[in-house]
Amino acid sequence: MSKFISSSWGDVLAVLAGILLTLSFSPFDFYVLAFVALLVFKLVLLPELGIKTTVFRGFLFGLGLFGSGVSWVFVSMVVAEQSGFILPLIMTLFFCAVWAVFPAIFAYLYYKVRVQGWLDSLSFACVWVLVEYFRGEWMLGGFPWLQVAYSQLDSIFSGYIPVVGVYGTGFIIVLVASLLADALLAKQKQSKFVLSILILLVFTFLLQDRVWTDVAGSPIKATLIQGNIAQKDKWQVENRNTTLKQYYDDTAEHWDSDLIIWPETAIPAYYAEVKEDYLSLLEAEAIKYNTTIIVSLPYRDKKDNLYNAVLALGRAPGMYKKTHLLPFGEYLPWQPLSGYLLGLMNVRLGNFSAGDIEQKLLEAGEHKFITSICYEDAFGEQNIRHIEQAKFLVNVTNDGWFDGSIEPYQHLQIARMRALESGRYLLRATNTGVTAVINEQGKVISQAPIRERAVITVGIEPRSGLTPYARIGDKPVLLVIVLLLLLGVSKKLILSGIYSNRH
Repeated sequence: MSKFISSSWGDVLAVLAGILLTLSFSPFDFYVLAFVALLVFKLVLLPELGIKTTVFRGFLFGLGLFGSGVSWVFVSMVVAEQSGFILPLIMTLFFCAVWAVFPAIFAYLYYKVRVQGWLDSLSFACVWVLVEYFRGEWMLGGFPWLQVAYSQLDSIFSGYIPVVGVYGTGFIIVLVASLLADALLAKQKQSKFVLSILILLVFTFLLQDRVWTDVAGSPIKATLIQGNIAQKDKWQVENRNTTLKQYYDDTAEHWDSDLIIWPETAIPAYYAEVKEDYLSLLEAEAIKYNTTIIVSLPYRDKKDNLYNAVLALGRAPGMYKKTHLLPFGEYLPWQPLSGYLLGLMNVRLGNFSAGDIEQKLLEAGEHKFITSICYEDAFGEQNIRHIEQAKFLVNVTNDGWFDGSIEPYQHLQIARMRALESGRYLLRATNTGVTAVINEQGKVISQAPIRERAVITVGIEPRSGLTPYARIGDKPVLLVIVLLLLLGVSKKLILSGIYSNRH
Protein backbone atom coordinates (compact mmCIF):
# COMPACT_ATOMS: atom_id res chain seq x y z
CA MET A 1 0.00 0.00 0.00
CA SER A 2 2.78 2.44 0.90
CA LYS A 3 4.41 2.18 -2.55
CA PHE A 4 1.07 2.78 -4.27
CA ILE A 5 0.27 5.81 -2.11
CA SER A 6 3.78 7.19 -2.55
CA SER A 7 3.35 7.17 -6.33
CA SER A 8 1.44 9.71 -8.38
CA TRP A 9 -1.69 7.72 -7.67
CA GLY A 10 -1.55 9.19 -4.18
CA ASP A 11 -2.03 12.64 -5.74
CA VAL A 12 -5.10 11.39 -7.60
CA LEU A 13 -6.47 9.87 -4.40
CA ALA A 14 -6.05 13.21 -2.61
CA VAL A 15 -8.22 14.96 -5.22
CA LEU A 16 -10.80 12.16 -5.16
CA ALA A 17 -10.97 12.29 -1.37
CA GLY A 18 -11.85 15.98 -1.54
CA ILE A 19 -14.63 15.28 -4.04
CA LEU A 20 -15.95 12.45 -1.84
CA LEU A 21 -16.17 14.85 1.09
CA THR A 22 -18.36 17.19 -1.00
CA LEU A 23 -20.71 14.27 -1.66
CA SER A 24 -21.25 13.87 2.08
CA PHE A 25 -22.99 17.27 2.19
CA SER A 26 -26.38 18.28 0.82
CA PRO A 27 -27.94 17.78 -1.64
CA PHE A 28 -26.15 14.43 -1.93
CA ASP A 29 -26.15 13.57 1.79
CA PHE A 30 -23.96 10.45 1.63
CA TYR A 31 -22.71 11.20 5.15
CA VAL A 32 -20.68 7.98 5.37
CA LEU A 33 -18.42 9.37 2.65
CA ALA A 34 -17.12 11.97 5.10
CA PHE A 35 -15.38 9.18 6.99
CA VAL A 36 -14.15 7.56 3.78
CA ALA A 37 -12.80 10.87 2.45
CA LEU A 38 -10.94 11.74 5.65
CA LEU A 39 -9.62 8.20 5.99
CA VAL A 40 -8.22 8.28 2.45
CA PHE A 41 -6.82 11.75 3.00
CA LYS A 42 -4.88 10.59 6.05
CA LEU A 43 -3.63 7.51 4.21
CA VAL A 44 -2.13 9.65 1.43
CA LEU A 45 -0.25 11.77 3.99
CA LEU A 46 2.33 9.10 4.79
CA PRO A 47 5.07 10.41 7.14
CA GLU A 48 7.88 9.33 4.78
CA LEU A 49 6.59 11.52 1.92
CA GLY A 50 8.33 14.69 2.98
CA ILE A 51 6.85 18.08 3.70
CA LYS A 52 6.60 19.31 0.09
CA THR A 53 4.58 16.31 -1.08
CA THR A 54 2.44 16.44 2.07
CA VAL A 55 1.53 20.10 1.55
CA PHE A 56 0.94 19.56 -2.16
CA ARG A 57 -1.48 16.73 -1.43
CA GLY A 58 -3.25 18.91 1.10
CA PHE A 59 -3.74 21.49 -1.65
CA LEU A 60 -4.95 18.81 -4.09
CA PHE A 61 -7.47 17.63 -1.50
CA GLY A 62 -8.64 21.23 -1.14
CA LEU A 63 -9.03 21.61 -4.90
CA GLY A 64 -11.17 18.48 -4.99
CA LEU A 65 -13.29 19.66 -2.06
CA PHE A 66 -13.82 23.31 -2.94
CA GLY A 67 -13.67 22.83 -6.70
CA SER A 68 -16.64 20.49 -6.47
CA GLY A 69 -18.28 22.01 -3.40
CA VAL A 70 -18.29 25.81 -3.81
CA SER A 71 -17.80 26.40 -7.53
CA TRP A 72 -21.40 27.69 -7.47
CA VAL A 73 -19.89 31.18 -7.19
CA PHE A 74 -19.57 30.90 -10.97
CA VAL A 75 -23.38 30.86 -11.19
CA SER A 76 -23.68 34.13 -9.27
CA MET A 77 -21.31 35.85 -11.68
CA VAL A 78 -22.71 34.43 -14.94
CA VAL A 79 -26.41 33.66 -14.51
CA ALA A 80 -27.29 36.66 -12.40
CA GLU A 81 -25.16 39.28 -14.12
CA GLN A 82 -24.83 37.89 -17.65
CA SER A 83 -21.16 38.87 -17.71
CA GLY A 84 -19.74 36.26 -20.07
CA PHE A 85 -17.83 33.14 -19.12
CA ILE A 86 -14.06 33.59 -19.31
CA LEU A 87 -13.41 36.08 -16.50
CA PRO A 88 -15.98 34.50 -14.13
CA LEU A 89 -14.35 31.13 -14.77
CA ILE A 90 -10.93 32.53 -13.89
CA MET A 91 -12.35 34.17 -10.77
CA THR A 92 -14.05 30.94 -9.73
CA LEU A 93 -10.83 28.96 -10.13
CA PHE A 94 -9.01 31.58 -8.08
CA PHE A 95 -11.75 31.49 -5.41
CA CYS A 96 -11.54 27.71 -5.08
CA ALA A 97 -7.73 27.78 -5.07
CA VAL A 98 -7.71 30.32 -2.21
CA TRP A 99 -9.80 28.05 0.00
CA ALA A 100 -7.78 25.00 -1.10
CA VAL A 101 -4.81 26.61 0.65
CA PHE A 102 -6.39 25.76 4.02
CA PRO A 103 -6.15 21.96 3.65
CA ALA A 104 -2.57 22.62 2.53
CA ILE A 105 -1.99 24.59 5.74
CA PHE A 106 -3.54 21.71 7.64
CA ALA A 107 -1.19 19.24 5.94
CA TYR A 108 1.83 21.39 6.79
CA LEU A 109 0.88 21.74 10.46
CA TYR A 110 -0.02 18.08 10.77
CA TYR A 111 3.34 17.09 9.31
CA LYS A 112 5.05 19.21 11.97
CA VAL A 113 3.12 17.84 14.96
CA ARG A 114 2.39 14.25 13.99
CA VAL A 115 3.51 11.56 16.40
CA GLN A 116 3.46 7.80 16.50
CA GLY A 117 0.71 5.80 18.15
CA TRP A 118 -2.75 6.74 19.39
CA LEU A 119 -1.93 10.42 19.94
CA ASP A 120 -1.38 10.83 16.21
CA SER A 121 -5.11 10.53 15.62
CA LEU A 122 -5.70 13.21 18.23
CA SER A 123 -3.17 15.48 16.51
CA PHE A 124 -4.81 14.91 13.11
CA ALA A 125 -8.26 15.81 14.46
CA CYS A 126 -7.05 18.77 16.53
CA VAL A 127 -5.17 20.41 13.67
CA TRP A 128 -8.09 19.83 11.29
CA VAL A 129 -10.59 21.58 13.57
CA LEU A 130 -8.32 24.50 14.41
CA VAL A 131 -7.72 25.16 10.71
CA GLU A 132 -11.48 24.86 10.10
CA TYR A 133 -12.06 27.39 12.86
CA PHE A 134 -9.61 29.87 11.37
CA ARG A 135 -11.20 29.49 7.94
CA GLY A 136 -14.74 29.58 9.30
CA GLU A 137 -14.46 32.48 11.69
CA TRP A 138 -11.53 34.70 10.68
CA MET A 139 -10.47 34.56 7.03
CA LEU A 140 -12.37 37.34 5.22
CA GLY A 141 -14.80 37.47 8.12
CA GLY A 142 -15.27 33.72 7.98
CA PHE A 143 -16.23 31.15 5.36
CA PRO A 144 -17.77 28.19 7.25
CA TRP A 145 -18.93 26.28 4.16
CA LEU A 146 -18.15 22.55 3.95
CA GLN A 147 -17.14 22.14 7.57
CA VAL A 148 -17.23 18.42 8.18
CA ALA A 149 -19.79 18.40 11.02
CA TYR A 150 -22.56 19.62 8.70
CA SER A 151 -22.40 16.33 6.84
CA GLN A 152 -23.57 14.42 9.92
CA LEU A 153 -26.97 16.04 10.61
CA ASP A 154 -28.74 12.81 9.66
CA SER A 155 -26.20 10.37 11.09
CA ILE A 156 -25.97 8.88 14.56
CA PHE A 157 -23.29 11.46 15.35
CA SER A 158 -25.86 14.30 15.25
CA GLY A 159 -26.41 13.80 19.00
CA TYR A 160 -23.09 15.52 19.64
CA ILE A 161 -24.18 18.72 17.88
CA PRO A 162 -26.33 20.33 20.64
CA VAL A 163 -23.61 19.40 23.13
CA VAL A 164 -20.36 20.56 21.50
CA GLY A 165 -21.48 22.37 18.32
CA VAL A 166 -19.87 22.34 14.88
CA TYR A 167 -16.25 22.28 15.98
CA GLY A 168 -16.65 19.71 18.74
CA THR A 169 -18.67 17.43 16.49
CA GLY A 170 -16.19 17.95 13.66
CA PHE A 171 -13.39 16.92 15.99
CA ILE A 172 -15.18 13.66 16.81
CA ILE A 173 -15.88 12.88 13.14
CA VAL A 174 -12.28 13.50 12.10
CA LEU A 175 -10.98 11.55 15.11
CA VAL A 176 -13.08 8.51 14.17
CA ALA A 177 -11.89 8.66 10.55
CA SER A 178 -8.29 9.06 11.68
CA LEU A 179 -8.55 6.11 14.08
CA LEU A 180 -9.93 3.98 11.24
CA ALA A 181 -7.00 4.97 9.04
CA ASP A 182 -4.53 4.15 11.83
CA ALA A 183 -6.21 0.79 12.37
CA LEU A 184 -5.65 -0.02 8.69
CA LEU A 185 -2.02 1.08 8.81
CA ALA A 186 -1.14 -0.48 12.15
CA LYS A 187 0.72 -3.79 11.93
CA GLN A 188 -0.23 -4.63 15.49
CA LYS A 189 -2.39 -3.46 18.40
CA GLN A 190 -5.33 -2.44 16.23
CA SER A 191 -7.53 -3.19 19.24
CA LYS A 192 -6.84 0.15 20.93
CA PHE A 193 -7.97 2.07 17.84
CA VAL A 194 -11.13 0.00 17.57
CA LEU A 195 -11.84 0.41 21.29
CA SER A 196 -11.55 4.20 20.99
CA ILE A 197 -14.06 4.22 18.14
CA LEU A 198 -16.47 2.02 20.10
CA ILE A 199 -16.35 4.41 23.08
CA LEU A 200 -17.26 7.33 20.82
CA LEU A 201 -20.10 5.30 19.30
CA VAL A 202 -21.51 4.49 22.75
CA PHE A 203 -21.86 8.21 23.46
CA THR A 204 -23.59 8.75 20.13
CA PHE A 205 -26.33 6.30 21.10
CA LEU A 206 -26.70 7.86 24.55
CA LEU A 207 -27.15 11.31 22.99
CA GLN A 208 -29.30 10.25 20.05
CA ASP A 209 -32.75 11.92 20.01
CA ARG A 210 -32.10 13.66 23.34
CA VAL A 211 -34.28 16.80 23.57
CA TRP A 212 -32.61 19.58 25.56
CA THR A 213 -35.31 22.27 25.54
CA ASP A 214 -38.97 22.54 26.58
CA VAL A 215 -42.17 23.87 25.03
CA ALA A 216 -42.85 27.40 26.31
CA GLY A 217 -46.34 28.52 25.44
CA SER A 218 -49.03 27.94 22.85
CA PRO A 219 -48.14 27.08 19.22
CA ILE A 220 -47.44 29.92 16.81
CA LYS A 221 -48.99 29.88 13.36
CA ALA A 222 -46.25 31.02 10.96
CA THR A 223 -46.44 31.73 7.23
CA LEU A 224 -43.33 31.90 5.05
CA ILE A 225 -43.54 33.49 1.61
CA GLN A 226 -41.22 32.53 -1.26
CA GLY A 227 -41.63 35.12 -4.00
CA ASN A 228 -39.38 33.44 -6.61
CA ILE A 229 -38.32 36.74 -8.18
CA ALA A 230 -35.40 36.12 -10.56
CA GLN A 231 -32.25 37.94 -9.46
CA LYS A 232 -31.79 39.59 -12.85
CA ASP A 233 -35.31 41.03 -12.62
CA LYS A 234 -35.46 41.84 -8.93
CA TRP A 235 -34.01 45.36 -8.95
CA GLN A 236 -35.42 46.52 -12.28
CA VAL A 237 -37.43 49.66 -11.46
CA GLU A 238 -40.20 48.70 -13.89
CA ASN A 239 -40.76 45.47 -11.91
CA ARG A 240 -40.99 47.06 -8.47
CA ASN A 241 -44.75 47.59 -8.28
CA THR A 242 -45.46 44.09 -9.56
CA THR A 243 -43.16 42.62 -6.93
CA LEU A 244 -44.68 44.65 -4.11
CA LYS A 245 -48.19 43.69 -5.17
CA GLN A 246 -47.26 40.00 -5.37
CA TYR A 247 -45.96 39.95 -1.81
CA TYR A 248 -48.94 41.89 -0.52
CA ASP A 249 -51.40 39.56 -2.25
CA ASP A 250 -49.69 36.46 -0.86
CA THR A 251 -49.71 38.04 2.61
CA ALA A 252 -53.35 39.09 2.48
CA GLU A 253 -54.43 35.46 2.24
CA HIS A 254 -52.82 34.69 5.60
CA TRP A 255 -53.85 37.41 8.02
CA ASP A 256 -54.91 34.66 10.41
CA SER A 257 -51.26 33.73 10.98
CA ASP A 258 -49.42 35.01 14.04
CA LEU A 259 -46.27 35.64 12.04
CA ILE A 260 -45.67 36.24 8.32
CA ILE A 261 -42.10 36.26 6.99
CA TRP A 262 -40.77 37.60 3.69
CA PRO A 263 -37.28 36.76 2.31
CA GLU A 264 -34.15 38.90 2.34
CA THR A 265 -34.61 42.22 0.49
CA ALA A 266 -38.03 41.08 -0.70
CA ILE A 267 -38.79 44.79 -1.05
CA PRO A 268 -36.59 46.01 -3.93
CA ALA A 269 -36.44 49.61 -2.70
CA TYR A 270 -34.90 51.69 0.04
CA TYR A 271 -36.85 52.13 3.25
CA ALA A 272 -37.47 55.84 2.65
CA GLU A 273 -38.95 55.12 -0.80
CA VAL A 274 -41.70 52.84 0.50
CA LYS A 275 -42.21 53.97 4.07
CA GLU A 276 -45.30 56.12 3.60
CA ASP A 277 -47.33 54.48 0.84
CA TYR A 278 -46.46 50.78 1.36
CA LEU A 279 -44.96 49.95 4.74
CA SER A 280 -47.50 52.08 6.58
CA LEU A 281 -50.32 50.13 4.87
CA LEU A 282 -48.72 46.81 5.81
CA GLU A 283 -48.23 47.93 9.40
CA ALA A 284 -51.84 49.06 9.71
CA GLU A 285 -53.06 45.71 8.37
CA ALA A 286 -50.76 43.83 10.75
CA ILE A 287 -52.10 45.73 13.74
CA LYS A 288 -55.69 45.25 12.57
CA TYR A 289 -55.30 41.47 12.32
CA ASN A 290 -53.02 41.18 15.36
CA THR A 291 -50.16 39.62 13.43
CA THR A 292 -46.49 40.44 12.87
CA ILE A 293 -44.98 40.82 9.41
CA ILE A 294 -41.24 40.42 8.91
CA VAL A 295 -40.00 42.24 5.80
CA SER A 296 -36.49 42.96 4.56
CA LEU A 297 -35.04 45.86 2.59
CA PRO A 298 -32.02 48.19 2.47
CA TYR A 299 -32.14 50.99 5.05
CA ARG A 300 -30.16 54.24 4.97
CA ASP A 301 -29.86 56.23 8.18
CA LYS A 302 -29.45 59.97 8.72
CA LYS A 303 -25.66 59.64 8.58
CA ASP A 304 -25.93 58.04 5.13
CA ASN A 305 -24.93 54.59 6.43
CA LEU A 306 -26.53 51.78 4.42
CA TYR A 307 -27.75 48.63 6.16
CA ASN A 308 -29.22 45.31 5.10
CA ALA A 309 -32.21 45.38 7.43
CA VAL A 310 -35.19 43.39 8.67
CA LEU A 311 -38.33 45.15 9.88
CA ALA A 312 -40.96 43.79 12.23
CA LEU A 313 -44.32 45.43 11.49
CA GLY A 314 -47.23 45.12 13.93
CA ARG A 315 -47.90 45.80 17.59
CA ALA A 316 -44.21 45.30 18.48
CA PRO A 317 -42.34 47.14 15.70
CA GLY A 318 -38.59 46.83 15.47
CA MET A 319 -35.58 46.69 13.18
CA TYR A 320 -32.59 44.37 12.93
CA LYS A 321 -29.51 45.51 11.00
CA LYS A 322 -27.23 42.81 9.65
CA THR A 323 -24.02 42.58 11.66
CA HIS A 324 -21.95 40.00 9.75
CA LEU A 325 -21.52 41.33 6.23
CA LEU A 326 -20.81 39.16 3.20
CA PRO A 327 -17.39 39.82 1.62
CA PHE A 328 -17.59 40.56 -2.12
CA GLY A 329 -21.36 40.87 -1.67
CA GLU A 330 -21.94 43.67 0.81
CA TYR A 331 -18.42 45.04 1.05
CA LEU A 332 -15.24 44.63 -0.98
CA PRO A 333 -11.99 43.43 0.61
CA TRP A 334 -8.74 43.43 -1.34
CA GLN A 335 -9.44 46.82 -2.87
CA PRO A 336 -8.85 48.18 -5.46
CA LEU A 337 -8.21 44.86 -7.25
CA SER A 338 -11.52 43.22 -6.30
CA GLY A 339 -13.52 46.29 -7.29
CA TYR A 340 -11.79 46.47 -10.66
CA LEU A 341 -12.35 42.78 -11.47
CA LEU A 342 -15.97 42.76 -10.37
CA GLY A 343 -16.52 45.93 -12.38
CA LEU A 344 -15.25 44.13 -15.48
CA MET A 345 -17.85 41.43 -14.85
CA ASN A 346 -20.62 43.99 -14.41
CA VAL A 347 -21.26 42.75 -10.85
CA ARG A 348 -22.99 45.53 -8.91
CA LEU A 349 -22.55 45.39 -5.14
CA GLY A 350 -23.67 47.53 -2.24
CA ASN A 351 -21.40 49.30 0.22
CA PHE A 352 -23.14 48.29 3.43
CA SER A 353 -22.35 49.08 7.04
CA ALA A 354 -22.54 46.52 9.83
CA GLY A 355 -25.19 46.85 12.52
CA ASP A 356 -24.32 46.81 16.21
CA ILE A 357 -23.56 43.41 17.70
CA GLU A 358 -25.90 44.10 20.62
CA GLN A 359 -29.37 44.74 19.18
CA LYS A 360 -32.75 44.32 20.80
CA LEU A 361 -34.45 41.07 19.79
CA LEU A 362 -37.48 41.35 17.55
CA GLU A 363 -40.85 40.06 18.76
CA ALA A 364 -43.87 38.25 17.37
CA GLY A 365 -46.74 38.48 19.80
CA GLU A 366 -45.25 37.78 23.22
CA HIS A 367 -42.28 35.81 21.90
CA LYS A 368 -38.84 37.20 21.15
CA PHE A 369 -36.75 35.59 18.43
CA ILE A 370 -33.21 35.72 17.05
CA THR A 371 -32.90 37.14 13.54
CA SER A 372 -30.21 36.38 10.97
CA ILE A 373 -29.85 37.62 7.41
CA CYS A 374 -28.33 35.53 4.63
CA TYR A 375 -25.18 33.68 5.65
CA GLU A 376 -25.28 34.99 9.23
CA ASP A 377 -26.93 31.64 9.98
CA ALA A 378 -23.56 30.01 9.27
CA PHE A 379 -22.06 31.28 12.54
CA GLY A 380 -23.02 29.24 15.56
CA GLU A 381 -22.07 31.62 18.36
CA GLN A 382 -23.84 34.55 16.71
CA ASN A 383 -27.09 32.59 16.69
CA ILE A 384 -26.95 31.74 20.40
CA ARG A 385 -26.31 35.30 21.54
CA HIS A 386 -29.21 36.10 23.90
CA ILE A 387 -30.70 32.70 23.14
CA GLU A 388 -32.09 32.50 26.68
CA GLN A 389 -34.51 35.31 25.74
CA ALA A 390 -35.52 33.84 22.37
CA LYS A 391 -38.22 31.26 21.73
CA PHE A 392 -37.29 30.51 18.09
CA LEU A 393 -34.99 31.61 15.24
CA VAL A 394 -35.74 33.43 11.99
CA ASN A 395 -33.47 33.52 8.94
CA VAL A 396 -34.22 35.47 5.78
CA THR A 397 -32.02 34.95 2.76
CA ASN A 398 -31.80 35.25 -1.00
CA ASP A 399 -30.10 32.31 -2.67
CA GLY A 400 -31.47 33.46 -6.02
CA TRP A 401 -27.88 34.35 -6.91
CA PHE A 402 -27.17 30.63 -7.13
CA ASP A 403 -30.23 29.28 -8.94
CA GLY A 404 -29.70 25.84 -10.40
CA SER A 405 -26.67 25.06 -8.23
CA ILE A 406 -26.18 23.00 -5.06
CA GLU A 407 -25.64 26.09 -2.86
CA PRO A 408 -29.27 26.51 -1.67
CA TYR A 409 -29.27 22.94 -0.36
CA GLN A 410 -25.95 23.44 1.42
CA HIS A 411 -27.31 26.63 2.96
CA LEU A 412 -30.42 24.84 4.20
CA GLN A 413 -28.16 22.24 5.83
CA ILE A 414 -26.33 25.03 7.63
CA ALA A 415 -29.63 26.43 8.91
CA ARG A 416 -30.58 22.98 10.22
CA MET A 417 -27.39 22.98 12.29
CA ARG A 418 -28.37 26.24 14.01
CA ALA A 419 -31.78 24.82 14.97
CA LEU A 420 -30.23 21.69 16.48
CA GLU A 421 -27.48 23.60 18.29
CA SER A 422 -29.96 25.96 19.92
CA GLY A 423 -32.82 23.50 20.51
CA ARG A 424 -35.21 25.92 18.81
CA TYR A 425 -37.40 25.99 15.70
CA LEU A 426 -35.91 27.93 12.81
CA LEU A 427 -38.12 29.66 10.23
CA ARG A 428 -36.27 30.20 6.96
CA ALA A 429 -37.79 32.41 4.24
CA THR A 430 -35.93 32.62 0.94
CA ASN A 431 -36.53 34.30 -2.40
CA THR A 432 -36.19 31.28 -4.70
CA GLY A 433 -35.58 28.43 -2.22
CA VAL A 434 -35.10 26.56 -0.08
CA THR A 435 -37.82 28.03 2.18
CA ALA A 436 -38.34 25.71 5.13
CA VAL A 437 -39.45 25.22 8.72
CA ILE A 438 -36.95 23.30 10.85
CA ASN A 439 -37.75 21.87 14.28
CA GLU A 440 -35.63 21.85 17.43
CA GLN A 441 -33.97 18.58 16.41
CA GLY A 442 -32.77 19.98 13.09
CA LYS A 443 -35.41 18.16 11.03
CA VAL A 444 -37.20 19.87 8.15
CA ILE A 445 -40.94 19.61 8.87
CA SER A 446 -42.13 21.71 5.93
CA GLN A 447 -40.37 22.82 2.77
CA ALA A 448 -41.42 24.85 -0.27
CA PRO A 449 -40.55 23.59 -3.76
CA ILE A 450 -37.43 25.29 -5.05
CA ARG A 451 -37.67 27.96 -7.78
CA GLU A 452 -41.44 28.28 -7.48
CA ARG A 453 -43.68 30.98 -6.08
CA ALA A 454 -44.87 29.32 -2.88
CA VAL A 455 -46.30 29.89 0.59
CA ILE A 456 -46.04 27.47 3.51
CA THR A 457 -47.92 27.76 6.80
CA VAL A 458 -46.97 25.69 9.84
CA GLY A 459 -47.64 25.70 13.56
CA ILE A 460 -44.42 25.84 15.59
CA GLU A 461 -43.67 25.47 19.29
CA PRO A 462 -41.94 28.32 21.11
CA ARG A 463 -39.22 26.75 23.26
CA SER A 464 -37.17 27.67 26.31
CA GLY A 465 -34.16 26.17 28.04
CA LEU A 466 -30.59 25.81 26.85
CA THR A 467 -28.66 23.06 25.14
CA PRO A 468 -25.12 22.47 26.49
CA TYR A 469 -23.73 24.18 23.39
CA ALA A 470 -25.99 27.21 23.91
CA ARG A 471 -24.56 27.52 27.43
CA ILE A 472 -20.88 27.29 26.56
CA GLY A 473 -20.47 28.16 22.86
CA ASP A 474 -17.35 27.24 20.88
CA LYS A 475 -14.54 28.62 23.04
CA PRO A 476 -14.37 25.93 25.77
CA VAL A 477 -14.47 23.18 23.15
CA LEU A 478 -11.67 24.83 21.19
CA LEU A 479 -9.64 25.25 24.37
CA VAL A 480 -9.87 21.51 25.05
CA ILE A 481 -8.80 20.80 21.47
CA VAL A 482 -5.78 23.11 21.86
CA LEU A 483 -4.81 21.33 25.10
CA LEU A 484 -5.09 17.94 23.41
CA LEU A 485 -2.87 19.17 20.59
CA LEU A 486 -0.31 20.42 23.10
CA LEU A 487 -0.36 16.97 24.68
CA GLY A 488 0.61 15.43 21.35
CA VAL A 489 3.26 18.08 20.69
CA SER A 490 4.72 17.56 24.17
CA LYS A 491 5.05 13.85 23.52
CA LYS A 492 6.82 14.53 20.25
CA LEU A 493 9.25 16.95 21.92
CA ILE A 494 9.96 14.47 24.68
CA LEU A 495 10.59 11.65 22.23
CA SER A 496 12.78 13.91 20.10
CA GLY A 497 14.81 14.84 23.18
CA ILE A 498 15.27 11.21 24.17
CA TYR A 499 16.33 10.30 20.62
CA SER A 500 18.84 13.21 20.51
CA ASN A 501 20.37 12.20 23.86
CA ARG A 502 20.87 8.64 22.68
CA HIS A 503 22.69 9.81 19.59
